[in-house]
Amino acid sequence: MDTEPQPPARRPGTVPSIQTFGDLSNFLRGAIADEDSRNFSDSMGELAAHAEGVIAVLRRTRHRDEAAPALMDMLTVLRGHRAFVLQLGLTWRGLYEYAGYLQSVNNFRILIGQWLQAVPWQDELEVTAADFQSVTWRTLGDGMLLIDMYEQWLEREGVDSEPLDDVTEPQREKAQQWWQKLRR
Repeated sequence: MDTEPQPPARRPGTVPSIQTFGDLSNFLRGAIADEDSRNFSDSMGELAAHAEGVIAVLRRTRHRDEAAPALMDMLTVLRGHRAFVLQLGLTWRGLYEYAGYLQSVNNFRILIGQWLQAVPWQDELEVTAADFQSVTWRTLGDGMLLIDMYEQWLEREGVDSEPLDDVTEPQREKAQQWWQKLRR
């Protein structure tokens, strides 16, 4: 009986060699600890897929009429992903890497806006495929780090999902008020 060998289980803290955004999407599909991680991975996979499309366009042309729509689509995907990240539970938000990742996503959004607005009378955008790819890898790398740290926390705590389900409503409200102050 021929059975296909299964890849070894990934231990938190170990990252395989990832050379393309497709490799990243495949890694993210396999790096699942719970439902939140699965949803986060799916959202990052969507980012990676859109980024690959933008990079392909920028390699072909930087002409504003052709490249700007791809960047606008990426901006829309980033906004949706940011909204998803902001809705993650308290465990995610309690991780040091959460704020760093959220900052990376915000910086990426700002850069795309700047690339689209820079020298609007020029027919060619100033951003290159290499510039865009570099920022994309940085942002997705921060996201991978966040997922990995979340998985390590789950493993260390021996829990399967959000551990704060037993938090009382006043405690939750106080934490949300504190979080809103931090975000200002």
